[in-house]
Amino acid sequence: MTAQHAPPAPWTGQWVTDRLDLRLTGSPELPALIGLALRKNPRRAHLLVSGVLGKHVPQRPAVVHGAGLELGRRVRELLGPEAAARAVVLGYAETATALGHSVADGLDAPYLHSTRRPVAGVAAVGGFEEEHSHATSHLLLPEDPRLLAGDGPLVLVDDEFSTGNTVLNTVRALHATHPRSHYVVVALVDLRTGADRTRLAEAAAELGARLDLVATADGGVELPPDALARAQALIEAAAPEAPLPAGEPAPLARVELGWPAGLPDGGRHGFTRDHRARLEQALPAFAAELAGHVTGESVLVLGFEELMYAPLRLAGALAERLGEHRVRFSTTTRSPVLAVDDPGYAIRTRLAFPAHDDPADGPGERYAYNVAPGDDVSRRFDSVVLVVDDPADTPALAEGERALLQQLRQVTDQVVLAVLPSYRPSTPR
Repeated sequence: MTAQHAPPAPWTGQWVTDRLDLRLTGSPELPALIGLALRKNPRRAHLLVSGVLGKHVPQRPAVVHGAGLELGRRVRELLGPEAAARAVVLGYAETATALGHSVADGLDAPYLHSTRRPVAGVAAVGGFEEEHSHATSHLLLPEDPRLLAGDGPLVLVDDEFSTGNTVLNTVRALHATHPRSHYVVVALVDLRTGADRTRLAEAAAELGARLDLVATADGGVELPPDALARAQALIEAAAPEAPLPAGEPAPLARVELGWPAGLPDGGRHGFTRDHRARLEQALPAFAAELAGHVTGESVLVLGFEELMYAPLRLAGALAERLGEHRVRFSTTTRSPVLAVDDPGYAIRTRLAFPAHDDPADGPGERYAYNVAPGDDVSRRFDSVVLVVDDPADTPALAEGERALLQQLRQVTDQVVLAVLPSYRPSTPR
């Protein structure tokens, strides 16, 4: 069967929909943006798996960055030139750190993302909780405390706007210390119910602030009352995951990119317009260095938990050099999700490995989804470029058969490791 007559690929939410009697409502484009998986979380049965976020599903870097750029341009149009020039963007860890940064690019605004990694010598200027998550505490650690102290619009960016509780927690925490008149919430998908919308509007009115929302698509998720029990039963009955391919491990190359001194590797402590200009100037040289080490026609650039934006931009620069069709981008995550190697399911395979950055909340398991090819060899990557920061470049990354680097070496032909210097604020408080 020729490619032009091949049947359309199944929706990657069909497997879950059929078994949980789940139904998506709203925008017709919603299924094109998200698939579904079962999450190993006692609070929620399902996980909405974005196809354009670059977290769980490898995607072309231009698509990932472009989704955020477009949302940022829409925010700029909403605010107008004067207010946009005074805006600050805040993204949520870990999933939306690159999305928020991309929105800030489209808006050309300073950027900060929350973090679950305390940094010695840096005092938090705020924090909040994310009730439905498996890991809830968010810290705000800007190098310059004035970043969040202005009275211009604050743009809050998350991948999914489900109930609005996380946004409410954030706005209330920040408004108590630095009140402002305008907040803009940005998400790829807005899945709030009518009651959720009312509650958020009432909260904004109580604060005396305007709150707008910008989303790529909106809708809802309808679930039967026993969805959580059904999901748990499916997880317990799931077949064991297939072992990794046996054989000689792929070669490993460590690459020194020459990251510019003083350039933040992301928005954990703030990212300014000047930082943005410096990064843009450096990207072509980074891509040239990486291109000399990868092999084959299919390359995955794999970021690390909150470190999403720098790997995304490296992937984009590499794609410009090698060709858009050759490069994909995704990142590792803390989120435990069931893998089912079925084309109607969004998480086909997973690599589970020990945390390797000495996390403050203790050791735990981490995951890389859809990196191993599973049953479909056409999904195999010829090269994987793993990008981590220096706190994550530990023996646990490389030593032992469950270490991430060891597992990557079993599922590809070439592994490239690039370690970025984690930015340390120059004026600890």
